[in-house]
Amino acid sequence: MTSINIVFTGKQQAELRNEPVPDLPLDGVAVRTRVSLISSGTETICYRGESDPGSHWHNWVRYPFYPGYSNVGEIAQTGSKVTGFAPGDRVFTTSSHHQIAVASGVPVPIPDAVSDESAAWSKLATIAQTGVRRAQLAMGATVVIIGLGPLGQLLNQYAQVMGAERVIAIDPLASRLRVAIDHGATHQFAGSAGDALPFVEELTDGLRADVVFDATGHPPVLPLALPLAKQFGLVMLIGDAPNPSQQVLTSDVITRQISIRGTHNENLPGDQAYWSPARQVELFYTYLMRGQIRVDDLITSRYAPADAPQVYARLLRDRGASLGVLFDWALL
Repeated sequence: MTSINIVFTGKQQAELRNEPVPDLPLDGVAVRTRVSLISSGTETICYRGESDPGSHWHNWVRYPFYPGYSNVGEIAQTGSKVTGFAPGDRVFTTSSHHQIAVASGVPVPIPDAVSDESAAWSKLATIAQTGVRRAQLAMGATVVIIGLGPLGQLLNQYAQVMGAERVIAIDPLASRLRVAIDHGATHQFAGSAGDALPFVEELTDGLRADVVFDATGHPPVLPLALPLAKQFGLVMLIGDAPNPSQQVLTSDVITRQISIRGTHNENLPGDQAYWSPARQVELFYTYLMRGQIRVDDLITSRYAPADAPQVYARLLRDRGASLGVLFDWALL
């Protein structure tokens, strides 16, 4: 059996390959993909292939590289040690952009009430959920989100679920701000975070934000984010910079005692370890079904897998017009 797979064969080189499907492990499942979501920030960094030596990006991205980690499909086959699943079951896995993906471990079943396109957000939703947990948001908090790409849009909605009083969206693109406001953000600032301090101070009687999320992954943003946090406030790094050597601090860290906290994937400390990736995905589905979070209308583009070379080249040039970008594997 073979699978058509999207592969980065080198820097800024993407192609489709027809490759043998690996042997199914005893605890694994083979999934026939229905849709897979591009994580545009992560995958364009991997496609560009430029990162600091010694960074996790530099150690992770080795060509040929198989991008993607947001896969929705139907189980085609189960390993002999897998229980509770059968061929035809619709599941989410963190598999790459493969026509037939072999995933180790237990997949997450998708409720009938959750669409393929909504379920495709499961990985990004757990990344955002982990960041909000690590931020320890309190009811009535003022939250600033810098960068309203896919992660920023999810952070916006999770902050509201946690009871934030104000969610201030900051992005230079009016189109992304309109989406954030439509999904419940209370205030918007169109422009650079470096110019947003008077706006944030006016909204907060000079106190500034309890938590500032940097969801951009751009090194120059950290020193712009720090002044927006209140004294003893917190800046959360959600976007992962491929060049961390270019991130610099400001005097806010010392003089106003601002804390900086990073979060990566779904990794949580021991006191929150109950919230495994699967449990976070299941909670995400609960919020979707209750209408507390809405992602189906965040899909801005749908492509056939054969379009992958052009799609990644376009995203590298300009991601601004895109939020959710899907490959529809029915179009093979």
